[in-house]
Amino acid sequence: MRLIKCVLTASMAAAFILSSYASVAAPIKGADVSWMSEIEANGISFYNRSGVKKDILAIMKEQGMTAVRLRVWVNPADGWYSSTQDVVAKAKRAKAAGMKVMIDFHYSDSWADPGKQTKPAVWKNYTFQQLMDAVWNSTIHTLQAVKDAGVTVDWVQVGNETNNGMLWDDGKASVNMKNYAWLTATGYNAAKSVFASTKVVVHLANCHDNANFRWIFDGLKANGGKFDVIAASSYPTNATGYTWQAANTACLTNLNDMVSRYGVPVMIAEIGVPWDHAQAKTIVADMITKVGQVSGSKGIAIFYWEPEARPGWKGYTLGAMDNNGKATAVWDAFK
Repeated sequence: MRLIKCVLTASMAAAFILSSYASVAAPIKGADVSWMSEIEANGISFYNRSGVKKDILAIMKEQGMTAVRLRVWVNPADGWYSSTQDVVAKAKRAKAAGMKVMIDFHYSDSWADPGKQTKPAVWKNYTFQQLMDAVWNSTIHTLQAVKDAGVTVDWVQVGNETNNGMLWDDGKASVNMKNYAWLTATGYNAAKSVFASTKVVVHLANCHDNANFRWIFDGLKANGGKFDVIAASSYPTNATGYTWQAANTACLTNLNDMVSRYGVPVMIAEIGVPWDHAQAKTIVADMITKVGQVSGSKGIAIFYWEPEARPGWKGYTLGAMDNNGKATAVWDAFK
């Protein structure tokens, strides 16, 4: 009897260890596929790892992804895509596929990133109070439209890669951190007014740059900013002065510091590598594992950025399709 008990105990311990090992990965895996509607409108198809033509969301699910991230622009400079109407249509498709949804507000008519945070043209001459009102109204307008379409939003991102704030120059953090914090709080409150339980995300680029993250989030905390989740972009092969291994390690160190310092979960909102990089799958798989290793199980998700893009689409080469639109090996990192 004692022998049987010992064997059972040992078996249970082994099962626990194996279970724990298997769980060391980002719990939620997904992708920003905001380009999908425009790519489809251009007559371009997507092919899975076996070369079978499929809907991009079906390919995502085959590869273990369960969430989508969708950007929204105010009056899109490039046409209709990433408008509220386009975002609603894609969110409905995601819901029908049984996937979680993250809405990424750029608060711009085009790309917002660390090098540019341009106000929408119609907001250009607004007073700061009018700018806060515009953030409030724009956030509610899009989220209410998504809600009316029957979709529940899991995360709302207030600003995109706001390493020096947003809506420049009024919300430029290095000029007026308080303004940036108030704009962020306005977006936060607007999102909660539509989806009370949705998690609101603040997102910075350069996951390896701990000093910038501390500066922004200390500034938000000191000036009334609000956030439920801290998100980072990680492009390991583009991190100046780092090998990809060092960039991934520095990113994990930073994520752990964010959890310790601010007590909130973290995620990788964007990751990407060159589509033909010999170690593409290894690089992404390593980061997926590292998100799962964040202290206190606070690493909640990782999103690949535009994996449906073929090489050269819009000049972008960090998608995850080959020249024929077939899914490359990097997709297997998510399985």
